[in-house]
Amino acid sequence: MKQDQQLVTIKGTKDGLTLHLNDTCSFEDLLQEIDEKLSASQDDDSGNPLISVHVNIGNRFLTPEQDEELRTLIRKEKNFVVETIDSRVISKEEALEWKRSNEIISVARTIRSGQVLEVKGDLLLIGDVNAGGTVAAGGNIFIMGVLRGIAHAGCYGNKNAIIAASLMKPMQLRISDVMNRAPDHTYPEDGNEMECAYIDDENHIIVDRIQLLNHLRPNLTRLERRM
Repeated sequence: MKQDQQLVTIKGTKDGLTLHLNDTCSFEDLLQEIDEKLSASQDDDSGNPLISVHVNIGNRFLTPEQDEELRTLIRKEKNFVVETIDSRVISKEEALEWKRSNEIISVARTIRSGQVLEVKGDLLLIGDVNAGGTVAAGGNIFIMGVLRGIAHAGCYGNKNAIIAASLMKPMQLRISDVMNRAPDHTYPEDGNEMECAYIDDENHIIVDRIQLLNHLRPNLTRLERRM
């Protein structure tokens, strides 16, 4: 079959080389062209410094065996070191993990003293968190009830996470690694306005009106707005 299409494009950057690989051809044809182009680009000077190589494979999924074969082929050129292989395709396991980390988990119950509820994504709790109870989420925490216990949002390191509750009377607020043991805020006994907690630019936890969220976290709404 006549091949007019270029399968491998090599671009030099300040970080080394980037290889853009065709994602529709056979893997064998791809390896052959990579070998030819990289061999032609090398000289015999063993004193050259190591060159970082970043590989972009587009919409191609590599098996572990193909991944290692590609790395081995590039590494055989004496000065090339494979830094990354980037693909727009992920495995089923990676997709399920992404889903777990981004979905909203709804729970209708009261979290009592000594109980801990933790989810990977966002938490929507329909109920109260009593004193001594703890809720934690990798993302945001929304409590349709009274927060009297401990709430830890962004518990895997997300500092953009927020905590919202119908009534804020917490023992402790945490967002990522920032902790507020005694929040500098007066919580109304019979308030009827939801409030939210977030990390400000000075790395402090601030509690304020929930209406400010649209300005503070404009990406919080996941649905696309259409005018």
